[in-house]
Order: sequence, then C-alpha cells, then structure tokens
Amino acid sequence: MFRKNTRCINIGGVLVGGESMISVQSMTNTKTHDVDSTVNQINKLKEAGCDIVRMAVPDERAANAFSDIKKAVDMPLIADIHFDYRLALLALEKGADALRINPGNIGSADNVRKVIEQAKRYKAPVRIGVNAGSLPQDLLAKYGKACPEAMCEAAFRNIAILQEMDFHDIKISLKAHDAPLTIESYKLMSGKTDYPLHLGVTEAGTIKS
Repeated sequence: MFRKNTRCINIGGVLVGGESMISVQSMTNTKTHDVDSTVNQINKLKEAGCDIVRMAVPDERAANAFSDIKKAVDMPLIADIHFDYRLALLALEKGADALRINPGNIGSADNVRKVIEQAKRYKAPVRIGVNAGSLPQDLLAKYGKACPEAMCEAAFRNIAILQEMDFHDIKISLKAHDAPLTIESYKLMSGKTDYPLHLGVTEAGTIKS
C-alpha cells in the first residue's frame, strides 16, 4: 500500500511522519491536576499499546502538574490548550513535549507568537486541530456546510500563522463526527501538504438515548 512520505517531527522521542512507524495516541479523561490518577491512566494506556498521550490543560493546576507527571511516566505528553495562551507557556515550562492548539481561539496574533516562540525554545511540535463542529462562520457560509474544502481551508489559515513565524514542526488533525467526512478531509489535505496527519474521529463516544 502506498504511503506518502511526509515531513517528520519528534514528539518526546517518538517520531511522527516521514518513514517512521505509525504511532498511537490517546487522551486521558482524568483531572490532569490529580497526578496519581493521571499517572495510573497513562500507565494503563502504555500497557494497551499507546505511544503518546494528550492531557487537557484547563487551568494552572493542570499545567503545573506536568512536572510531576513527567517524572512518573516514560511516554511523551501533549498539552491540550484552549483559549488561554499562558497555559501553553506554563505547560511547556513544566515538561510538555508538544502542544495541541487552535490558533484562532487563543486570542491575538501576539499571543500566538508567544506560544510559538516558546515551542521553538523547547523544540515542541504543535498540532493544529480543526473540528467540523466549530468551523468559522464565514467558511460555513461560503461552502454551505462542513465539508472537506472548508475543513482544509480552516486548517491552512492556522498553518499560515505558524509558517509566518518560520515554524514547521506541525501536524494536522481534521476531525468530524462521521467517518466519510473525516476520511475525505484527510485525503484532500494529504494532497495539499507534506505535514504529517493526526488521524482521529471526534464525538466518538457511546450513542445517546
């Protein structure tokens, strides 16, 4: 089977993209500041075959917990950041190996610049995450609905911000609630860029009654 040879990024010693093995990432559902519970879950994920783990960082307690969690596990840790750029800076200081951000929701271009400067300092890759359920309104108006073209255009807007700062340690996710839209979005993106792709489906929980 043909596999596109993309750029390669290094997330805490795990290579993603290029000719590297496909890695498996999951996310904890503990309160990140609860170090014991989070470490326990990370260890269980590793036993199940996980290579990289992402953790929510909703507040300073969660960001500060990275230093203790980092000492207790031997898996790369990704900080999932929304809205407050200062949490990204703090998480990197405390040992996060990479970031998941949406540049469009962490404020001004100056805030994004501060995050990327910190990511460069710590050699931390950044995942640009786009979700079909939260596309910009102008793209929904342009395309009429969430579609692969809208997903890719939203991603490239965010990628451009990082490229302007000469930052290229990037991977991309394009998540939707249904598999066909997800697959077509990734296929379209793969033809447009050589950044590695983070494959996943969002809103993938149990069926609600």
